[in-house]
Amino acid sequence: MKKQRKIPLRKCTGCQEMKNKKELIRIVHNEAGEFLLDATGKKAGRGAYICPNLECLEKAKKSKGLERSFKEAVPKEVYEQLAEQLRGEIKNE
Repeated sequence: MKKQRKIPLRKCTGCQEMKNKKELIRIVHNEAGEFLLDATGKKAGRGAYICPNLECLEKAKKSKGLERSFKEAVPKEVYEQLAEQLRGEIKNE
């Protein structure tokens, strides 16, 4: 029998649900202090995960989920930028 590989799970900072890492979008806070969307999941820096929908982004904003993950304040522009990119990704599907 073939050994089953473990599926990496991550918790969404919005809905707090554990999901397959590939289903989530990674947000990176790098050494330069920038917040970036990481589609590859390989960029350097501290990462937090969020479901690819606007509801979870709103929940994360309300519950300060990203602030807790990064242990620092997340600027409003970052949330707006993430919302824009999420809207863009939803349209592209």
